[in-house]
Amino acid sequence: MSDQTPSRRDAILQALLEMLEKDPGARITTAGLAKSVGVTEAALYRHFPSKRKMFEALVEFAEDAVFTRCQTILQEQDDGRVRLQQLVHLVLIFAERNPGLCTVLTGDALMGENDALRSRASQFFERLETQIRQIIKEGEIRQGLRFHTSAVRGADWVMVFLEGRIQRFIRSAFARKPSADFDECWPSVAKGVWA
Repeated sequence: MSDQTPSRRDAILQALLEMLEKDPGARITTAGLAKSVGVTEAALYRHFPSKRKMFEALVEFAEDAVFTRCQTILQEQDDGRVRLQQLVHLVLIFAERNPGLCTVLTGDALMGENDALRSRASQFFERLETQIRQIIKEGEIRQGLRFHTSAVRGADWVMVFLEGRIQRFIRSAFARKPSADFDECWPSVAKGVWA
């Protein structure tokens, strides 16, 4: 999460991500996490009042990382087609570099946790879909691009591609990279959006 020596808080989150990556699907306990970090459970709770707050911090990290870069794409690119392609590629590369975090965002690591936490994690994809829908609509308004059915259905199509790639990455124990053959696959995805 950081190139510098991590703070204790960051070290806890990094250890959590490593545990999620090494043993996807395993239930994470605070005792196991504390042991992995080399601290007591009480020390964990000094930085995070609950395990839920740890997971929420990971979701916030993902949102900050992806949507900050998304804003850069929107500022640097005028063409809606290029914006959409770069955003999708960004998310796939981010997923590839953060396998443990993928299990949080998709809810796989949150089985057995409370519903509010799973709902909080799903907001990442809802926000992403909203951004994609906006890019598609702006492409129509600014460039006269036409979509096949609607911006909503176009965004849905792109999300199916994105989420499918991320789920396959998790299901393959992180062997099948989400960005694999992206340049070859993207034209087919784009055809499902724009006429």
